[in-house]
Amino acid sequence: MTVPAPAHASAGQPARGRMHLAAHVPGADDPTVGTDPRAGSPADFASYARLARAAERGLFDFLLLTEELRLHEHEGHVHEGHIHEGHVREADAAGRPEPVTVLNALAAVTGRLGLAASVGTRFIEPYELARGFATLDHLSGGRAAWHVAGSADALAGENFRGDGLPDRPGLLRSRAVEFVATAREVWDSWTPDGVSRPFAHRGRYFDIAGESTVARSPQGHPVVIRAVDAPEDREFAAADADVLLVPHRTPAASRALYADVKGRLAGYGRDHDDLKILVRAGFVLGDTAAEARRRAAGIRPPQVSPQTATGAEGRQSFVGTPEAVAAGMDGLVRTGAADGFLLAPHLVPGGLDEFVDRVVPLLQERGAFRTEYAGATLRSHLGLPDPVWKG
Repeated sequence: MTVPAPAHASAGQPARGRMHLAAHVPGADDPTVGTDPRAGSPADFASYARLARAAERGLFDFLLLTEELRLHEHEGHVHEGHIHEGHVREADAAGRPEPVTVLNALAAVTGRLGLAASVGTRFIEPYELARGFATLDHLSGGRAAWHVAGSADALAGENFRGDGLPDRPGLLRSRAVEFVATAREVWDSWTPDGVSRPFAHRGRYFDIAGESTVARSPQGHPVVIRAVDAPEDREFAAADADVLLVPHRTPAASRALYADVKGRLAGYGRDHDDLKILVRAGFVLGDTAAEARRRAAGIRPPQVSPQTATGAEGRQSFVGTPEAVAAGMDGLVRTGAADGFLLAPHLVPGGLDEFVDRVVPLLQERGAFRTEYAGATLRSHLGLPDPVWKG
């Protein structure tokens, strides 16, 4: 895709220096070039540590790890990828460790970077999830985030006891909404001054009562991240999410989505900045535009097999010189198309280094991005308010 030209800012758009950047360890949605000799092992903690340190050196808001509960198969064989709703999804989860455990380890080798993991709501219990993310928030000093992943399909359920639910998106979505509300009740079962109280939830999908063994965490509630998979997700995000991940689209389509979601916040008593919208994007840099295009052309084929080529176009969202990429990203934020970007490097662990070394300084020179962390928690990086305790 051609890098969009910067445009003039308009009233009500994000303030200068408020761009948010996050990194996504490539996985099901953003495949790596695994055949590159520089690619690290997906099971090697050193790969995650190097990527996290690069993101923190670049003053990124957070690093996101995704989960895959089942390897994808075709005719009984694990294959390189599959097409889901017109988009390529790859089996890069093969050999990767469980993400929350990795984040707990990364908390020890980073000091400011937010630590986020995708965990679905279909096959675990709210108490189990709330306890795990509260623990991560404690161990990291208030840097935990939960990406409420789309519900896994029934095949993934073969690895679990089974929930007996059909693959109906509306039903699974309503269950996810109640799941998040229930997790928040568990987090609120400890008062801000450290007193444990019993909790009880009676709903359509969950009927639980007890006391949490984990004290209220530094952020009160870990940051909650959602992604847009359907129009109904916009309402869920406006009501309850802290960060919304959206696909990379044309600037006009991105601005329309941004305005639509932000416009819904007031209906829930929330302010414009209470929800941050990040565009999922890839990037390829070059000393010239032609070199960047050549590199992009060389990267794409190893990312996809002949069986998965359909739908792969557009994955590399920003292709150009560092100056052009910085201008394009800044322009999208200044014109109300996004609050920032979730970047997926095509190579792990070293794929983020070039962006941090060549693009971040340009964003800082433009006044578009921070030059230091202002606080210690992920909520402070994102400029999010503390959650109101509902004991």
